[in-house]
Amino acid sequence: MEPPDGSRFEHHVVRLDHVAVALLVNDNEEVLTLWRYRFAVDQWGYELIGGLVEEGEEPAATAAREAEEETGWRPIGEPEHIGTFQPLPGIIDAPVDAYVWRTAEKVGEPTDAEEAARIEWIPVSRVLELVQRGEVLGSGAIIPLLYYLASRNVATTPGDR
Repeated sequence: MEPPDGSRFEHHVVRLDHVAVALLVNDNEEVLTLWRYRFAVDQWGYELIGGLVEEGEEPAATAAREAEEETGWRPIGEPEHIGTFQPLPGIIDAPVDAYVWRTAEKVGEPTDAEEAARIEWIPVSRVLELVQRGEVLGSGAIIPLLYYLASRNVATTPGDR
């Protein structure tokens, strides 16, 4: 590795596949979550829906496909692209694209039964508390959820009306 200052050192980088995440919000201001166990951290917690972007697939299509496969809920319409982020850019290259849909329809049961112990709509009003308590697992859930909360606050400030 040779940074801009010209020094040289050995540095390893872990490269992971591109991931897309879906944040589904309903008319009751609830977000669709998966409650699941993650053995790597030996913890149960809430996550958003997401998965690996397949070759030739657009990330938004991945997020929508994963939502339907993992929960039985199909996102409706064009999503808002929240952004692309790198969870740990100092050592891991793992691009994540996050999208939000405000409309979804129940189309059946999950086809990927291994994914969740429980599918649950969580009130947006509980999100910050759950993040603070460490019950939301992973930046793929935390970043989109906090973005959504922040964007709601910005949209409701008096100067933005």
